[in-house]
Amino acid sequence: MSQSLLTPTALRRASLDAVLGFAWDADALTASDVIEHVGLTRSTAIDVVDELVERGLLAELPNARAVGEYQKGRPARRFAFREDSGYVVGLDAGRAHLTATVADLRGAARAVRHLAADASHDSPEDRRRDAARVVDDALAAAGITRTDVVALCVGVPAPVDRNGASPPHRDDFWRRMNPSFGDLFGEWAPIVRVENDASLAAVAERAVGAAVGCDDFVTLLAGERLGAGVWVDGTPLRGAHGGAAEMVAFDHVAGVEGAWGLGYRVAELARRALAEASLPSSSALWGLDSAQIDAKTVLALASEGDAGAVLVARQVGETLAVIAGVLGSLFDSRRIIVSGAVAAGAGPVIDAALDALPQELDLPAPEIVASDLGADIVSVGAVRAAVEAARGGALDLPRFVAAS
Repeated sequence: MSQSLLTPTALRRASLDAVLGFAWDADALTASDVIEHVGLTRSTAIDVVDELVERGLLAELPNARAVGEYQKGRPARRFAFREDSGYVVGLDAGRAHLTATVADLRGAARAVRHLAADASHDSPEDRRRDAARVVDDALAAAGITRTDVVALCVGVPAPVDRNGASPPHRDDFWRRMNPSFGDLFGEWAPIVRVENDASLAAVAERAVGAAVGCDDFVTLLAGERLGAGVWVDGTPLRGAHGGAAEMVAFDHVAGVEGAWGLGYRVAELARRALAEASLPSSSALWGLDSAQIDAKTVLALASEGDAGAVLVARQVGETLAVIAGVLGSLFDSRRIIVSGAVAAGAGPVIDAALDALPQELDLPAPEIVASDLGADIVSVGAVRAAVEAARGGALDLPRFVAAS
């Protein structure tokens, strides 16, 4: 049986990748640490570390004696990953709100900028202009330029395939939401990813949120419209056209009848109850006109025990139970995470959903929990995705090429 052998060039690249990956997550390291954790010989470890220093990805630190941590013998050379050797950008390109976050190569945010957009003006030209503007504003706030960016990731409210493109839609909405962002930012950013916004929310939850250590979960963006990012067996689902878990399926589910989000449903039901005079007489909702009613107000009243707001929250919770039951049955999830801005006040809705959920599926019922990552969750996920893209491609970028 023949066995292919790695060439010296391939072996060198594999060693560089392995040491860089170890250094990216380490506080500081020595050649001995590299030998122990990566499995290289001492000479190779020293040679690879020196090359990564030359490439600008590692920095040599003062030796242990110089910082008072070593007394006897020859102090080991110490190194650290240079998280400031480049930067990433995470962009949440929502229909009405855009958020850009600039972060270092370990994902620590340096600047965040928001932009409100007119949802009725969502032409490709308008979307591209707004996206470029908010990214440039964030870069300026961070005190860096486009040339400092190593990778950029955009989240859009549309399915996205492996090539960063969105499929056609009956009114071309998906392609308006993703008007060739890959090409737009690819004009100056060396690595660009475009992803579905709910999928990026799931990346954020998996990295720093309610799904840390959980392999089977669904992140439910649940404001105005529903979006779902699904992980099964520790792997994110995408589908042939990026449409895995596309929420239009709920148009055909009794008890849901549409992909409207929890925030939208809470406000709409409260307005309807007010118009139909079906609220309990004690409810503070009577003191509001229809234009003052939004999900945040209703959910805040529900958390305080307002009888009318509690009724609304319970109705929406029963709908959430159906949604969670369908998702739990399809993907056998351990956890459903309600994410986005609505999550902060979603407790009364989640409580009602948990009461009704056992009736909705035969498998063990998933947990339903609220995210604590806030309204910027998609941008947080985009930063994490951009960091991962940078980790995979940094060695091939001109800025990190070793001098010959």
